Amino acid sequence: MLDELRQAVWAANVELPRRGLVTYTWGNVSGINRDRGLVVIKPSGVEYESLTPEDLVVVDLDGNTVEGSLNPSSDTATHLALYRAFPHLGGVVHTHSPNAVAWAQAEEDIPCYGTTHADYFYGPIPCARRLTRAEIDGDYEGNTGRVIVETFQSRSIDPDYIPGVICAGHGPFVWGRSPAQAVYHSVVLEEVARMAILTRQVCPAAHAAPQAMLDKHFLRKHGPNAYYGQKQHA
Repeated sequence: MLDELRQAVWAANVELPRRGLVTYTWGNVSGINRDRGLVVIKPSGVEYESLTPEDLVVVDLDGNTVEGSLNPSSDTATHLALYRAFPHLGGVVHTHSPNAVAWAQAEEDIPCYGTTHADYFYGPIPCARRLTRAEIDGDYEGNTGRVIVETFQSRSIDPDYIPGVICAGHGPFVWGRSPAQAVYHSVVLEEVARMAILTRQVCPAAHAAPQAMLDKHFLRKHGPNAYYGQKQHA
């Protein structure tokens, strides 16, 4: 079932350790088939070195296992909350990459200090609030997703223009139009998190990039009048 998506999700998962985004099994990637309402996700606690496409678990948007003998990722409910809320998402990644986690543990948005950040994220990367005791003791993973959605809705953030978030005291969830793009955005988020830490070390009072620079660098790649890269010919 979903052989092409299964292969794409497997390839995206094994890319995480290659990119230095995970230690041991601290992360997961999923992908969705929107037509069928089915999600393919990494099984819980399986080492990347031994992971095969056949190990991946297929669940529906209510979290019911449709195919697979292993338990899906413990973060499955968070992924599903994001897919339900944000219709353009095709892949979701969760890691505990250290620089992003540092900002999450400080409970601060990752500021946009320069053009590298602005090329991919149209503004600060938000830090979602800490969960309450009741939210932690209840549907923890589902509530993590709901708090992410709450953050984007309450701040009027477009998840297509800022394809990631950090959760206070936890770490990043990042997404894209495909599992591969979600991993790509995860790499970028970790790198701009590191650059922002270095910027604060050099100058604790550093100013965010001006809006004109943010507009130029993001919209030249992602806006309707984007001109970065090569045009595709029929």
